[in-house]
Amino acid sequence: MTSITLDHAARMIAAGTAAATEIGVAMNIAIVDAGGYLVHFSRMDDAFLGSIDLALRKAKTAVLFRMPTDALGAIAGPDGPAYGIESSNGGLISFGGGLPVVDTDGRTVGAVGVSGGMVDQDVLVAEACVGALAPATRIVG
Repeated sequence: MTSITLDHAARMIAAGTAAATEIGVAMNIAIVDAGGYLVHFSRMDDAFLGSIDLALRKAKTAVLFRMPTDALGAIAGPDGPAYGIESSNGGLISFGGGLPVVDTDGRTVGAVGVSGGMVDQDVLVAEACVGALAPATRIVG
């Protein structure tokens, strides 16, 4: 796999929507390609409008830094080596819910950003999205 296709993104959205429905939380889900450009977006009925931007920024953050957004957060705190990084690149997110999509050769081919629930719920749904492409991808974290 060299990049996220619309078919891949649709499968990821379906898996994420199913996971969100199972836990009873309306989510916004963004899928971007390796360049950080939007491939597919879904806003479930009653999902928070403010979470639209968060989902998009989580996906962008995960692909730009090729790491989960919460991993970036671990180094972006006041005592961390990347303090203040959230204000770069038009605004980044440094808490969970963004995951890079990494193929089996270790290449980052896209990312998912999920927002609408508590952080652990966002991460759970993002993992379901990436898991929809297994075994061609793996979850990094």
